[in-house]
Amino acid sequence: MKPRRPLVDALIKFQQQKPISFHVPGHKNGELSMLPEEIRNALAYDFTELTGLDDFHYPQEAIKEAEQLLSEVYGVNQSFFLVNGSTVGNLAMVHAVCKEGDVVIVQRNSHKSVFYALELTKVKPVYIMPEWDEQSKTAIGVALEDIQKAVAQYPAAKAVILTYPNYYGMAAEDLGEIVSFCHLQGIPVLVDEAHGAHFQIGSPYPVSAVACGADVVVHSAHKTLPAMTMGSFLHSTGNLVDRKKIKKYLRMLQSSSPSYLIMASLDDARAFVQSYAPEDVRNFEDKRNQFVESLAAIPHLEVFQSDDPLKLMLRVPRYSGFQLQQCLENVKIYGELADPYQVMLILPLLKKTQTYPFAEIRSRIKQAVQEIVKEIPEAISVKMPYRQEKVSMPELSFEEMDTEDREWISYTEALGRISAAMVVPYPPGIPLILPGEKWNVAKLEELMDYLATGAQIQGEHRLAEKLICVVPQ
Repeated sequence: MKPRRPLVDALIKFQQQKPISFHVPGHKNGELSMLPEEIRNALAYDFTELTGLDDFHYPQEAIKEAEQLLSEVYGVNQSFFLVNGSTVGNLAMVHAVCKEGDVVIVQRNSHKSVFYALELTKVKPVYIMPEWDEQSKTAIGVALEDIQKAVAQYPAAKAVILTYPNYYGMAAEDLGEIVSFCHLQGIPVLVDEAHGAHFQIGSPYPVSAVACGADVVVHSAHKTLPAMTMGSFLHSTGNLVDRKKIKKYLRMLQSSSPSYLIMASLDDARAFVQSYAPEDVRNFEDKRNQFVESLAAIPHLEVFQSDDPLKLMLRVPRYSGFQLQQCLENVKIYGELADPYQVMLILPLLKKTQTYPFAEIRSRIKQAVQEIVKEIPEAISVKMPYRQEKVSMPELSFEEMDTEDREWISYTEALGRISAAMVVPYPPGIPLILPGEKWNVAKLEELMDYLATGAQIQGEHRLAEKLICVVPQ
């Protein structure tokens, strides 16, 4: 039986009535739009909160039913649609649990939106260094013993905030044990599971944070499920987090003019997961394995398989991931990200009835590899991530940072200085340094390594002029 899509059905029913618009948005059901026809057609469903279409912030009809179905599929107490991306989910869950001055234990390689949430709530973060995985060449999850150490040092901690899986699909094995340990201490666990919305399907995908018992979990449905960009989910379970507060902050932080197109795509993405059958799992696994085997047969190309079967890393030894990315884009293959070692691909989560041009893709990747080996290899000088204490607090609090002046200096003179801004190699959006932290030799070396390999650096900086922002001495 095809799963219900109450919000999608409500939009179709409303549009079939041929409504005349004297309301926002100003494109008037697409009639006034000058966009290309292919895009303009979708605007016929870009409604606002009209009679029969429910109220996003106080749902009672189609949206309420759609969110209830979502909570049933994920097996949680309550689920919410997010139209401002996972960023708003991360902001809301931190605000719902923490207040100014609270101590919060945070995984050091969290997404930048988590750090924005910490700054907005003015908590006192305790950063936990993640483990380094040499095979995937990425920082993965934190170890149980490091969480135990942090809780022992800071027993008044109000929350533990984790990222699972990492951007590359590597899933930390300790998550379930960490959640159980924290719950014994009465500490809620908040998980940014942006890249794991599809884990609910089950094997061969990693166990989900929801199944591990996390109290609040945020999913970017648009990353691996067929939802529109900015479409995400927030799930809440257990009794350690007040769901009334989650609702309150979602109302405050999300748009008062929500996109019905995004919400409809979320309703559809939930139905996609709900109807993903065992034969879909087997069929996709067969197609994926054939694709991986065909790539592995390409001379000079190495394929690394993540914990998440949707993630693949492509490598050409002696060549940087940025070089490979450029050669792939020359043949119109666009990966999710490149780093000094590799290019990461996110595969489509296909159902049995769906197809993808894997043979053509393999041919283009082979062409890209043939081209890259004609180039001069770029030396990869990036070292393992800087080694600082497993458990650390910044030198200055967010409150102290608000009262400090700033100055710009050359990063060659930054040793021992306190950073006044976030510096973020992107992707994957993991801060190299955060406001209030001190620049040391290892961090400066890593910054120069990123610059040498041509990585994009986001955040508040003027690195084109070799300048970074610090607190005056």
